[in-house]
Amino acid sequence: MLRDLVYLGIGGALLAKEKTQEHIQELLDKGKVSKEEAQKLLQEAKERGKESEEEFKDELKSIIKEVIDEMGLATKEDINELKEMLTRDKESSK
Repeated sequence: MLRDLVYLGIGGALLAKEKTQEHIQELLDKGKVSKEEAQKLLQEAKERGKESEEEFKDELKSIIKEVIDEMGLATKEDINELKEMLTRDKESSK
């Protein structure tokens, strides 16, 4: 399920990128935008894509954390905390 969500996000991003490039190329071919304007549009689309990617990553991390919590799995933080407790217990029993 999680893998499908990641693939869906990546697939959607690639499809959007291709459609954006096609649309800008059509505008360029029809003379509705200059080459410079087309490059500017592509750059803006890339920047928005990067922002969307970051938002997607943040949302995915949130979902993963929620799933881990629901499953009751130990995180690295949990394991490190247990190690520290064991170390303190060993030192205090000496």
